[in-house]
Amino acid sequence: MLVRQGEHRGVSADRSLAWSLAGIAGAVNAAGFYAAGLYSSHMTGTVSTMADHLALGEMGAFGMALAIVATFIAGAMVSAMLINAGQRRGLSAIYAYSVCLEALLLAGLGAADVWLHELRGAALVMGLSFLMGLQNAIVTRISNARVRTTHVTGMITDIGIELGNLIDDLYHRNGRDRVRVTLDKLKTHLPTVGSFFLGGVLGVLGYSAWGAMLFVTLAAILAGFAAPVILAEWRTAE
Repeated sequence: MLVRQGEHRGVSADRSLAWSLAGIAGAVNAAGFYAAGLYSSHMTGTVSTMADHLALGEMGAFGMALAIVATFIAGAMVSAMLINAGQRRGLSAIYAYSVCLEALLLAGLGAADVWLHELRGAALVMGLSFLMGLQNAIVTRISNARVRTTHVTGMITDIGIELGNLIDDLYHRNGRDRVRVTLDKLKTHLPTVGSFFLGGVLGVLGYSAWGAMLFVTLAAILAGFAAPVILAEWRTAE
């Protein structure tokens, strides 16, 4: 799931990655909104909010929205730099290391949220936004942009496109191969959106019950995805 990149990956690997990390992203995004009233990965809405606040002269709110966008970009930038460095060094598990970094930072953010209650506002959302930028860049790079985990607008757009293609292919009888390709894409995108939604529901329920320990739990799950790949590389290097 976290080893091969681009065309060397199978459909099942992309699906496992997308469904797993979309659930994590949905939980993080919804829990962050529940805790602080701000989304950590909804960049379309956040940029629109920036425009609204700037037009109305609400500079404080504009600055907050700008900071969320900036931290998301910073997360994606750090992810790209880390992956590039790992590939130069020939680390086959660099994507697993990146997910492990996300897990460590998420656990640290959760621990800070437990002890520093004032973190449950802007600082919490900016921290989560950084992590969502990091995660989305990991998935984008490893799949050659075939799947996303935080960009639901793009996934829902893809669903609409493929449904249109499916209707067109069936109506014009374009052949089973084209229909099969379209259905395969839908089998990836529909469950990914469903996983994000389910993760959001569980994220709100989890945060309302456990508070910031939800983030620690999600970090442990992420570490569980990354650890086998990292350990396998270490064993190979021995």
